[in-house]
Amino acid sequence: PRSPETLVFATLQPIMFVLLFRYVYDGTIEIPGFRYEQYLLPGIFAQTIVFGSAFTSVGLAEDLSKGFIDRLRSLPISQAAVLVGRTFSDLARNLVTFAVMLIVGFLVGFRFEGGVVNAVLATLLLLAFSYSFSWIQALIGLSVKSVEAANSAGFIWMFPMTFVSSAFVDPSTMPGWLQPIADHNPFTVVTNAVRALYNGMDPGSDLWLSIAWAAGITVVFAALSFRKFSSASR
Repeated sequence: PRSPETLVFATLQPIMFVLLFRYVYDGTIEIPGFRYEQYLLPGIFAQTIVFGSAFTSVGLAEDLSKGFIDRLRSLPISQAAVLVGRTFSDLARNLVTFAVMLIVGFLVGFRFEGGVVNAVLATLLLLAFSYSFSWIQALIGLSVKSVEAANSAGFIWMFPMTFVSSAFVDPSTMPGWLQPIADHNPFTVVTNAVRALYNGMDPGSDLWLSIAWAAGITVVFAALSFRKFSSASR
């Protein structure tokens, strides 16, 4: 509530992606077995929530630089509460952004062809994946020396990860040397899983692999972030 412009701009970016890809590339990209909006929107959803995790790194870097973390350390609270609170706040922001983007998706023709239950499962999977990436961003925010560095470091690796995937095109159309990278990209796995659920298809092993990726990333990077936070705050 104190920073409404953050939420506004975080919401405008995915809306622009939806409209640009839907109306600029719709006539040039053909995906067998899919209407393009049914193929595109799950990829846009996944990209948006991953990009939304970057607020964690920027927020933590800013808190450290302004001495806010020092004030929190003087309070009788768990040190883990600082990082958990930050990651959950970004999860809440992602939920709001996703809700707005979903409305736009329906306006451009996207539908829950797999039913409401599968749609809810797909959405929960997306949010779990976004939460796991918030812990990667937390480690980045605690490791850099400035807010500007956190902003750059938080975004630069996400662009190749999201575009070298099945989010926007079929990986089989990519150069031969790039296809294995796209196929084994965890972002491809979760995108394929949520796309199958939204479209009423069998996600197969992608569903369980996505859950495993989300859980594994959360456990590993949360542990690393807690350790880094202890040293950074000292």
